[in-house]
Amino acid sequence: MAIDIERRKPMLSIGTGGLSGPAVKPVALRMVWQVAQAVNIPVIGLGGIMNATDAIEFFMAGASAIEIGTANFIDPAVTIKVRDGINEWLDSHGCESLSDIIGVLEA
Repeated sequence: MAIDIERRKPMLSIGTGGLSGPAVKPVALRMVWQVAQAVNIPVIGLGGIMNATDAIEFFMAGASAIEIGTANFIDPAVTIKVRDGINEWLDSHGCESLSDIIGVLEA
C-alpha cells in the first residue's frame, strides 16, 4: 500500500497492491523448495526472477519450469538473456541438460 498524503487516499485505485520482482524472490524461492519436496508433480518457479542466476536458483530449489514477469517491464529481451545465461552456466559446469540441476539443493 502507498498513501497520497496530500489527498489522504491510497495511491493505487483499488487501495492496495501486491509485491513483485526482487522483493518477493526470497519467499517465492522458499515456497518452491517446500512445495517441490511435498508433491510429485512439476512445480513452476516464479517471483523475482531477473536474471539467469535467479532462474538457476529456482531450478535447484526444485522448479521444473520458470516464469519471468516483472523483469519484462525493465528489459523486454530478458527471457532470451536468461535462457542464454542458463545455457552458458550449464556448459561451464559440465551439465548436459537442465534436468541435471533440478531439485539438487541440499539443505
